[in-house]
Amino acid sequence: MSLTEVDWSLIPSPSDDGKADHLEGKDLPDLSLPSTNGGTVNLGQLSGLTVIYIYPMTGRPDRDLPDRWDQIPGARGCTPQSCAFRDHYAELREYGVKNLFGLSTQTQTYQQEAAERLHLPFALLSDDGQALGKALNLPGMDVEGVHLHKRLTMIVRDRAILRVFYPVFPPDQDAQNVIAWLRKDAEERA
Repeated sequence: MSLTEVDWSLIPSPSDDGKADHLEGKDLPDLSLPSTNGGTVNLGQLSGLTVIYIYPMTGRPDRDLPDRWDQIPGARGCTPQSCAFRDHYAELREYGVKNLFGLSTQTQTYQQEAAERLHLPFALLSDDGQALGKALNLPGMDVEGVHLHKRLTMIVRDRAILRVFYPVFPPDQDAQNVIAWLRKDAEERA
């Protein structure tokens, strides 16, 4: 089984703890985050339709994951989630997604390895200083003394958060769920 193929029946499903209920209708804060494309991205200045999927952390082939990672509800699946967004990138663009970002608390340098290894056509953003997490009061979890964001996905238009998917499970279906929402939204707006 590859890194992107997971038997989700063996992974505990996260439950909705209500910690993302406050996000829909909020604006993204005016803050800049380091990007794997180089430089920074100011979330408060994004225009058009944006999808930001937030994940705990990507593993690396040369490093061990935290102990019992697969038993932490919602932890496993960052690589399959990123690969699904990569594989559906063109379709997301067809539905008007101007900006697509993955985001975690890992450093830009750490994320660069994943972006290159997974051949992502979009940037990963680093919230290693927890600026976005604190500004939006994002749900999180502490693993081996490190604070990580819980997995969620936001659809944003001109900085306003329209829709939040939380919890996201299984992660490899996240891109398809976003596309289904975008399709329905496009139909309703037509």
